[in-house]
Amino acid sequence: MHPAFQQRLQQLQKQHVDLITLANEKQPLGNGIFDRYQRPVLTAAHAPLFWRYDLNPATNPYLMERFGINAAFNAGAVKLNGRYLLVARVESTDRKSFFAVAESPNGIDNFRFRDRPIPMPETGDPDGNVYDMRVVQHEDGWIYGLFCTERKDPAARQGDESAAVAQCGLARTRDLIAWERLPDLKTPSPQQRNVVLHPEFVNGKYGFYTRPQDGFIEAGTGGGIGFGFADSMENAVIEREFIVDQKHYHTVYEVKNGQGPAPLKTGRGWLHLAHGVRNTAAGLRYVLYLFMTDPNELTKVIHKPAGYFIAPDGGERIGDVSNVTFANGWILDDDGTVFIYYASSDTRMHVATSTLDQLLDYVVNTPPDGLRSAATVARLNALIDRNEAYQPPKGVPVFSTTNGRPS
Repeated sequence: MHPAFQQRLQQLQKQHVDLITLANEKQPLGNGIFDRYQRPVLTAAHAPLFWRYDLNPATNPYLMERFGINAAFNAGAVKLNGRYLLVARVESTDRKSFFAVAESPNGIDNFRFRDRPIPMPETGDPDGNVYDMRVVQHEDGWIYGLFCTERKDPAARQGDESAAVAQCGLARTRDLIAWERLPDLKTPSPQQRNVVLHPEFVNGKYGFYTRPQDGFIEAGTGGGIGFGFADSMENAVIEREFIVDQKHYHTVYEVKNGQGPAPLKTGRGWLHLAHGVRNTAAGLRYVLYLFMTDPNELTKVIHKPAGYFIAPDGGERIGDVSNVTFANGWILDDDGTVFIYYASSDTRMHVATSTLDQLLDYVVNTPPDGLRSAATVARLNALIDRNEAYQPPKGVPVFSTTNGRPS
């Protein structure tokens, strides 16, 4: 063995151990709704060395990468046996995505990939690419994985190697180790993305949140978060989709919007985390928002704060697809802590933490979008009026001396 090989291997091993054992700390202050953390929880560099390198000096004397990892992002999340598990979308440098499970003892740091990725079975129509799995513990006892399965569009014109068809792939497991592939979900829509399973039966049926699309990228006349029913998971067919949450002009969800993870059941309704997309001069911008549906009438939105909940911040704005936050996994712990796992710019995974009480306060008591600039000003002035009428403790300034207001 060449001395340089052993030296490089030791350096790589130290660098990797230092990364995955690094403590993660909250960023200071925050906005009172949730806390961000200083570091991503999962990156391409978290991939094991034995994924990326041939460690045999006889066949890899320069210890160069043989299997490149480009990104780790858009992870589903679940807590099993006291461990916090992310089912990440791992993208290799050949642009193919696959699923791999990373575990943490605390949900904040020390995430380590399991030794092997998930060998997801294929159907009779092989997937060109699979990604963005939602992991749902259903009351029927199974853990379901719902993900986008992408295949080349058979109707694409000659020479067009980008046209594709997206549908919802289905699989189930008991332990996130052995997976059974089910037939793809069938819906009335030409294409589907961001499909999520409701965690409980609805009148004996399986409920699905969908995102109907006319095309692979553009929502077209479709769009909005839909909802539909299927009689079984073994042959899941939705005959009709009802729109739960529509896209709207000049909002953070004007181009398209989609369900994130499965909603959380609360005493006041079902709490939803979703992503919204709008156009900017620099391209599409993805943000996250929250809303709540009626505890019994699942297609009825009862609370929806204006604007976004989480948007790309600082270095999160930079990556393979910049200016994006995307979430398809969160975990509600027994003590009421909510771990919100979100990806930035199709590159890396982060965590934000809050509590169920804080999120309910935010969703229920934050006013909705009035959909006009004048309504936004009125909403702001209403808040200013309430603060003006409030008598703060002595010595705590609220208003400046401008416009005749007391300091």
